Amino acid sequence: MTWYAFIGAVEQGLLYGIMVLGVYLTFRVLDFPDLTVDGSLPLGAAVSAVAIANGVNAFIALIIAMVAGFLAGCVTALLNTKLRILHLLASILTMIALYSVNIRIMDGPNVSLLGVTTVLDPIMAWGLPGYLAALLLFAAVALVATVAMIWFLHTELGLAVLATGDNPRMITAQGVNTHKIIILGVGLSNALVAVSGALVAQNQGAADVNMGVGTIIAGLASVIVGETLLGRGGITRGCIAALCGSVVYRVAIAAALSFKMGRFAVTPSDLNLITALLVVLALTVPTIKARWSRR
Repeated sequence: MTWYAFIGAVEQGLLYGIMVLGVYLTFRVLDFPDLTVDGSLPLGAAVSAVAIANGVNAFIALIIAMVAGFLAGCVTALLNTKLRILHLLASILTMIALYSVNIRIMDGPNVSLLGVTTVLDPIMAWGLPGYLAALLLFAAVALVATVAMIWFLHTELGLAVLATGDNPRMITAQGVNTHKIIILGVGLSNALVAVSGALVAQNQGAADVNMGVGTIIAGLASVIVGETLLGRGGITRGCIAALCGSVVYRVAIAAALSFKMGRFAVTPSDLNLITALLVVLALTVPTIKARWSRR
């Protein structure tokens, strides 16, 4: 793997790390299996791309994308809490619906951002090369998102989210409306995912309706890899582990894609297989360690 490939993998890890934080919020904190992210990531990309193409400031487009992602998450949570649809099925229904919504927003399967001003342009105006500007911007955004997540989960409202995922009966007995907490938590999760999608679109120069395929698998793999490396502890460790896991996951994918042995070479079509193997490895390592320690 070349140096530029490594920098690109770290850049992607930071960029998608914002999405991984959203996945961590629903799966680990709220205990809500949410597949909406496969639709909310291209939703954020679509909304951001269309807004920028129509002359909206790139940073304001990120806020619009965040709001769109929050609303998508709220739809999933409302289907679950108010209509009593199983959370997994509710998220699948929203994800499927978002495919058509995204095509409607873009008036087609994709939107190009070539020749328009994105969030990277002001940083590149400082004279920095493109890859370094992207790395600094995404590192800053990922750091802000991680700190904001840690701060939020230590507030009174954040503790209510933690309690809802850990023991909903107890928090209900304390007079907290768990339905509102679930709606808020799932909405915030998908808001983060949509922001990640908007940044991906601006970084790649295009938004595509299929860019969210496999997002949930990558997010879960990153969370599991991060917890395997740093362990499962408090909220601060969990959020940092999610971000670090995203970077390690992307670097591992880049290293695997650069692997060659004679005529055999890993291709992008093997990405899902590599992801599955990484998840299996991350899940089995703690068990193997426990057996060895007992021996």
